[in-house]
Amino acid sequence: MAIKPIRLCRLIACLLLPGAACMAKKPPSDDLRRRSLSQLEQRLVEIDDELALLARYSIRSGTGGIGYRSKFHTEEHHTEWVEIDFRAEYPLDEIMLVPVIRRDAQTGFQADGFPREFRLIAGTEDDLQGNVIAEFFEEPRFLPRVAPLSIPCHGIKASWIRIETDWLSLRAFDERYVFQLAEIMAFSGPENVALHRLVHSRSNRRDGLAWDERFLVDGFVPYLMDAALGEKSVAFISRFTTNIHPALTIDLGETQAVSRLHLHAVDPSDVLPQALASDFGIPKRMHLDGANHADFSDAQTLLDLRFETIYDMAPVMMWTFPETTNRYFRLNIDAPAEDPPFAPDAPRFGFAEIELFSKGTNMALGKTVTGTDVYENPQRPISCLTDGRNMYGTILPIREWMTQLRQRHDLETERPLVVQELNLRYEQQKDLLQRMGWLSALLAVGIGFTILIDRMLRMRQVRQIEMRIAADLHDELGANLHTIGLLSDLAEGAKVDPEELGMLHQRIRAVTERSGIAVRNCTDMFGANDLHKGLVADMERAAQRIMAKLDHELTIKGEEHIGRLKRRTCFDLFLFYKECLVNISRHSGATQFSTRLEITPREINLTIRDNGRGLSSTSGTGIPGSLRRRAKLLGAKITVDSPSGGGTRINLNLKPRKRLLRFINKELP
Repeated sequence: MAIKPIRLCRLIACLLLPGAACMAKKPPSDDLRRRSLSQLEQRLVEIDDELALLARYSIRSGTGGIGYRSKFHTEEHHTEWVEIDFRAEYPLDEIMLVPVIRRDAQTGFQADGFPREFRLIAGTEDDLQGNVIAEFFEEPRFLPRVAPLSIPCHGIKASWIRIETDWLSLRAFDERYVFQLAEIMAFSGPENVALHRLVHSRSNRRDGLAWDERFLVDGFVPYLMDAALGEKSVAFISRFTTNIHPALTIDLGETQAVSRLHLHAVDPSDVLPQALASDFGIPKRMHLDGANHADFSDAQTLLDLRFETIYDMAPVMMWTFPETTNRYFRLNIDAPAEDPPFAPDAPRFGFAEIELFSKGTNMALGKTVTGTDVYENPQRPISCLTDGRNMYGTILPIREWMTQLRQRHDLETERPLVVQELNLRYEQQKDLLQRMGWLSALLAVGIGFTILIDRMLRMRQVRQIEMRIAADLHDELGANLHTIGLLSDLAEGAKVDPEELGMLHQRIRAVTERSGIAVRNCTDMFGANDLHKGLVADMERAAQRIMAKLDHELTIKGEEHIGRLKRRTCFDLFLFYKECLVNISRHSGATQFSTRLEITPREINLTIRDNGRGLSSTSGTGIPGSLRRRAKLLGAKITVDSPSGGGTRINLNLKPRKRLLRFINKELP
């Protein structure tokens, strides 16, 4: 029986593909592993698109207070806290903790002394104990960090907040345990209500310079305002004239309730290395006046600003004052900055931007600015002071700026995890493709081998069919021709008896017609069953026709099992029997013979015995070739011997079930 190529392909696929799939499959362990490859690729694109729109970490240096630092400890488990008094009760939306940032030789900029675990407590004047509104524990997305940490407050009303920690982290330079923060911002809407408020702490160096408590709420952060969007703008810079105090006036167009001033310092980093000090252009003393008349006849001083050390200056300087309603605001320069080295006799002052806020909105944006006793450089016009831009792009509101930096941290923390998972998926795909390549090659070889085997089996089957046709023609036609010859001899001797002669002619005619049918059926194997109506009847009829007037005894045992035999088996068995009769008739000289057919569910035994001259059967050499060929087609075993009483005994043994294992003996329908 030939194996179809498609079945072999399916068999190989069923055996190999499930194993490959199991090896490639990886159980999900988190949200990223539960996502598909296309979802991960889409997420990476989304992260990159979002990062392109967010403010960048541009770390400042040179001026400004560093922040707050507790006393150092030799063990990490130690309680430290800082508390900010707002002086009034506010609904809090969000608390921003800005880390102190250090430069690490291996990892670059990182938070220094940021608490590993802490809790946020908020309370009112009537609730000095307060309530814990948030707790943070050490986790991969928490530390390390450079960006501010956002703590949602959901509108909780508070007049004070406290940050408490029991687990400190190391500061870099001496590996002592400290609690450090650069800034704490408490937002109620757009307003930072913690700005310049009173701060208490459990322990503080209180050196009045780099690490004083007041620096925790001075508004100074370790970043430059580096927005991702907007056109860049130069800073305004002017010269002083002798014994004259210049002033900058902003006309808001109408009266506005203003309560906050932001000054953006000139960024001296337009050349590298820096040609100027970080405090370039910031006057030593200034004061801000507000008025409703253009001549400032009704002026009132809102802020008196003094810059005694570099810790009082920063890239973005913020001050609040009691809300006042005015149209005109004038920034008076009372004392110049230090003379620049390149022009010791011509001190300069200048700013990148001046912002005046009313309920979180910069009312000075795009407004007219005029200068008194101010030298205007055409390359740095005075209009740059209110264009809403610096040398990096658009100037953002402080809360939005901090939020974008926090979002950048979250995305930059997520991105390598997405890339790692994608690389893992790509490696799995590559491995799977290699396996599929080997599988495809194996399938191709298997298909080719199957086609070759199938072709060989079909060619063998064709040869077997040819052998069957040749054997059938030899056996059937040979037996019929022998019968015709025998009947012709009998007819010759019966000329004197017309009745017997006619009967012999009819038998000759019947054998001739049967020979024609045999020839047609030998070329059409599907009609083979038409040659006999039943095995026993065919055997009896063949004995009468071929053996003529010889005495014959036919014994059948297990006749009830004949109906279970395949018709091809019956036909081959019948042809074998006919060939035996022809050989006995031609060569044995016997006067009588007997036939015994015994059929069981497992075995068929056919024994033909005569009283003739006998055959030599040593090692089977005495078996006629026609009988060996017919036995081979049956897949049966044949033996020939001479019994002690004389004559010849032919035995055929057939076990039909074993034939299922032989492709060459495939049964035709």
